[in-house]
Amino acid sequence: MGRLLKSFASAPAPFPLAAASTTWKRLSTSPLSDSALSNPGIAKVVLKKGKTQLFRDGSPMVYSGAVDRIIGRPPPTTGDVVFVTDGTQKPIGWGLYNSVSMFCVRLMQLEEDARRDSSSILNMEKLLETRIDDAIDLRRRIGLPSGVTNAYRLVNSEGDRLSGLIIDVFGDFAVIASSAAWVEKYRSEIEILVRRISEINHLKWRPYAEILKEEGVHLDEPNASDLSNIDERVKVLENGIHYQVLLDGQKTGFYADQRESRLFISSISKGSKVLDVCCYTGGFSLNAAHGGAIEVTGIDSSSSALEIAKENVLLNNMDPNRISFLKEDASEFMKNAASRGEAWDLVILDPPKLAPCRKVLQRATGMYRNLNSLALRITKKGGLLMTCSCSGAMTQSGTFLRTLQGAASMAGRKITVLRQAGAASDHPVDPSYPEGSYLSNVLLRVT
Repeated sequence: MGRLLKSFASAPAPFPLAAASTTWKRLSTSPLSDSALSNPGIAKVVLKKGKTQLFRDGSPMVYSGAVDRIIGRPPPTTGDVVFVTDGTQKPIGWGLYNSVSMFCVRLMQLEEDARRDSSSILNMEKLLETRIDDAIDLRRRIGLPSGVTNAYRLVNSEGDRLSGLIIDVFGDFAVIASSAAWVEKYRSEIEILVRRISEINHLKWRPYAEILKEEGVHLDEPNASDLSNIDERVKVLENGIHYQVLLDGQKTGFYADQRESRLFISSISKGSKVLDVCCYTGGFSLNAAHGGAIEVTGIDSSSSALEIAKENVLLNNMDPNRISFLKEDASEFMKNAASRGEAWDLVILDPPKLAPCRKVLQRATGMYRNLNSLALRITKKGGLLMTCSCSGAMTQSGTFLRTLQGAASMAGRKITVLRQAGAASDHPVDPSYPEGSYLSNVLLRVT
């Protein structure tokens, strides 16, 4: 089920690329070398000495500082297929060129992959089909979709070897998020492939306009979408709980990356008084109530998100007297609660991204420390705090636990780590590209 129905015809990439240097006359020793000899018009991006191994090991983003020279006249333009080679001009892979981005090539296939699947060499249509098909197989292998969950991530950018492409599935809807020039170029091919998945009836294309500007793509209508005249809200099921998903909401509309941690919350909430700070549409709150919490309070600054959270309570036939939502600033609410001496058995803190890049990490660390210090102060002694960071810069720095320890010192509390988690298993990470790991979720015992 859900398999693609038929293959695109295999064909050489139809790009009118510049002629490469004719000085390379070595004998072919691999499928990529064969292809390079057969396609002398395809440009070569030659890596600097000492830079080759990083990309041979699988890092998919060739940054401009790693490039020694480009062989091809005229030079390649954005979206063109290029070979990426070592200093001797031996190909280590092929990818898609960008003349504007700091990442001048997004590698699509390396030598070993080309040996396994020679039909995809230089053929983006075939490669897209293969990669999306592989992504479908992986999700089936981990049980998605299922009778209790139909909201999940189908393609996770570098984790599924399609850098810049994200596809989230919500029931029979697919939201396709684009953050790379090549994704915009191959929009029609991607849409055709996704429409061929049996359970998908509707698509929404969500270009990340600000990121695409850095790719040299300027959209006239950055919010344009293909919704087939449908409602902007979609009802989905996750771990047996119903949600309204706002398709124009944050990210692709729903935080599927916290699915496994939300389920965990339902297992530790029985008999507890629970506070969910930065609750968005109530994911953790609903799971706490589902798990038997005696009282749940959700806090968020977004009126539209809270309206959906309240609808979700009714959608699941939950007692509105046992679960409530308040429009409040997170810091102010926790400060006031601490001054009143209020405390909860279980507190969940899942703030928005505070460190979008490394250059603001120091400032963001202070913000995380202050927020968590407040959260610790309103967690009962012996209680639990689940705290999160969705900032890749924080997660990759490895300093989140140290920041939490600093918050505990500020609050006069002792913490013990009970659980550490990241994004759900439908968000695979390529270890050769650790930048794909962004979510930290830590459960603390507070004394």
